[in-house]
Amino acid sequence: METTPHTGAMSGWGRFPGLVAQCAAGNLPLITLEAAATELAMRRVILVEGVSDRAALESLATILGMNLEHEKIAIIPMGGAMSIGRFLRVLGPAGLDLTLSGLCDAGEEAFFRRSLEAAEIGSNLTREGLASLGFFVCEADLEDELIRALGAPDIEKAFADEGDLAAFRVFQNQPFQRTQTLKHQLHRFLGTIGGRKERYGGVLAARLKPPDIPRPLLSVLTLGDTGNA
Repeated sequence: METTPHTGAMSGWGRFPGLVAQCAAGNLPLITLEAAATELAMRRVILVEGVSDRAALESLATILGMNLEHEKIAIIPMGGAMSIGRFLRVLGPAGLDLTLSGLCDAGEEAFFRRSLEAAEIGSNLTREGLASLGFFVCEADLEDELIRALGAPDIEKAFADEGDLAAFRVFQNQPFQRTQTLKHQLHRFLGTIGGRKERYGGVLAARLKPPDIPRPLLSVLTLGDTGNA
């Protein structure tokens, strides 16, 4: 299946995440978002904490031969886990009542549970209960999942290919970093410069083979028609 990448602001599909964010912030009427969702025939929305998660999932969709636009699956970065309540009000049962799924870090799992329960999407949720609703937990976060899946040598190869290996070596030699594990150094380096997490979310995910895709990321993408059932 031919895969269409994220199309940006020029298409209705590319504008949809921005419309959702505006509506969640109270800057756009729900009826306007509803019209856009209807026009696009939206089938499912994946809520993620940030743009690095979206970049990773888009790369993995390409690997899996998924055309997200064709399959009417939108990935919506919320700008942080604490925003999920606002997005659930817009997209959940009290709003457009779309089929929802999502991805969060382990540190935000309890907050996701409480927010889903408050939105009347499930009750007394466990991690298994979250998964049954289509919401999956990264252990401990996206970067940890990718580092474990690829391994340090492949991560460093990615740094080299992207022209960042020399900067990483300098980073490793900083006084505080010298005593840290390689895994910690890799994780910390990904977050040291604005935009790096998003770039490497896509770059690292694109280096994975289907059998090595972390389960939470694979599960949230391939949920298919089961949605919140």
